[in-house]
Amino acid sequence: MAEIRFDGRVAVITGAGGGLGRSYALLLASRGAKVVVNDLGGSFDGVGADTRPAQLVVDEIKAAGGEAVPNYDSVSDWESAQKIIQTALDAFGKIDILINNAGILRDKSLIKMEIEDYKKVIAVHLDGTFFCTKAAFPHMRENNYGRIVSTASAAGVYGNFGQTNYGAAKLGIGGLMNCVKQEGAKYNILANTLVPVAGTRMTATVLPPNVVEKLKPEYVAPMVAWLVSEQCNVSGKFFVAGGGYFSRTAFVEGPGIFFDDPDSVTPEDIMEKIDAIMSLEGGSEYGSATEQTTHSLSHMKFD
Repeated sequence: MAEIRFDGRVAVITGAGGGLGRSYALLLASRGAKVVVNDLGGSFDGVGADTRPAQLVVDEIKAAGGEAVPNYDSVSDWESAQKIIQTALDAFGKIDILINNAGILRDKSLIKMEIEDYKKVIAVHLDGTFFCTKAAFPHMRENNYGRIVSTASAAGVYGNFGQTNYGAAKLGIGGLMNCVKQEGAKYNILANTLVPVAGTRMTATVLPPNVVEKLKPEYVAPMVAWLVSEQCNVSGKFFVAGGGYFSRTAFVEGPGIFFDDPDSVTPEDIMEKIDAIMSLEGGSEYGSATEQTTHSLSHMKFD
């Protein structure tokens, strides 16, 4: 089996000063990628800034014989997000790979959550992913090549108590990537979504210490490396990775039921058919909103 390499490729990795981002940066650099190590250097709840985390990872890469430059801008602002991508262009002349990894946590129950805690988490995760992707996309399109991986969470896909802000942002990122998939397809730009399971300073707030210790960020990195490789041939998918476990998760729509006369449908009709409506047996995945809409309207006749 041929080794997956990244010689000649330029990668931007946000939030790469530690945890998952650091593990991605080290692996890609060890296989030939030139890496922009972005990290604002704030606390896990998004307070403060420090240049040391990003610089330390750059130093690690260089000490191992790789090429990397640091960037300390925030992903949560459009102007600064553009500077992150510009760092790659200035240092290495292009951008081939974008890994949207930066994130913070501000967990509280819905009732206790401050509006600012909601807005800040959305700004870093969802807005940050959008800003960095938007800034990188024109350059990838011009070069007819791009690999984008963005970070979701089981809190978004399945829900988790006390993380309404985080869950909303993370599932939103998946929706964003599904749309980027559509726009990037003709330009050889692939966009996928990662659901990592790893022990980091963020998950240390919700997982027991013995679990955090065993779920090394490095265990997620092989999945990400394949997703941003030339060999990757899938787009618009959700992948789960962590602790030696790798899988794909998906939105599946059941076959549903059709009423011939929509005007006559009552709440009682829904109640009577609810088991069939809820059934996913024989369900389908759809590659676009158009495919799903086509199915849902397949029983209707149009002039």
